[in-house]
Amino acid sequence: MVLRTKKTWFGVSLNAPDAQELGRFYQRLLGWEVFADEPGWMTLAPSKNAGYNLSFQTEQRFERPVWPSADGKQQMQVHLDLEVDDLDTAVAHAVEAGAELSDHQPQDDVRVMLDPAGHPFCLYTD
Repeated sequence: MVLRTKKTWFGVSLNAPDAQELGRFYQRLLGWEVFADEPGWMTLAPSKNAGYNLSFQTEQRFERPVWPSADGKQQMQVHLDLEVDDLDTAVAHAVEAGAELSDHQPQDDVRVMLDPAGHPFCLYTD
C-alpha cells in the first residue's frame, strides 16, 4: 500500500533548543526558502515543488548530541549527508554559516560538521 498517490512530500525534522535559530542556520547553509515560520516550528525547502523539506521543532528538553558517541552521553539520532562540489569551499561556507568542524573525521573524502545545536552532518564529494 502506498501512503499517498497524488503527491509525494518527504521531510526530515530536527529538534533543537530554538527552531528558528537552527532553521536560519540551515537557510544560510543551503540557501533554501522558508515555507513555515511560527513559534516553535520552521520549515525550509529548495522550492515550493521540491517534494522534500527540512523542518525544525523547538524541544524544551533538547540535549546536544555528541559525535562520536560516548557512554552516558546523548547520541545522535540522525545525520544529514550533503553532496558538495568542492569539500574545502563547502567546509568554509558551513563554518561561515555557523557550523563547526568535528574533531573526529573518520574518512578522508568526507567532512563531519556540527550544526549550532550539535547535530552532525556530512559534506562529501561524489
